[in-house]
Amino acid sequence: MRVTADREVCVGAGLCALTAPQVFDQDDEGLVTVLAAEPGDEARAAAREAGTLCPSGALRVTE
Repeated sequence: MRVTADREVCVGAGLCALTAPQVFDQDDEGLVTVLAAEPGDEARAAAREAGTLCPSGALRVTE
């Protein structure tokens, strides 16, 4: 699995950081930061869910 984020599209809702805190965080401006571009098995389900919940479509999760 590979996780990427488009910070230009991010609106800072924070659902990613709340849903998968081991994979995503927010910077001082509230924009997404990817902590684990290749999450381990324990974080994959949460990363997928975060990708689905992102209101701006800034997250891309590929298998």
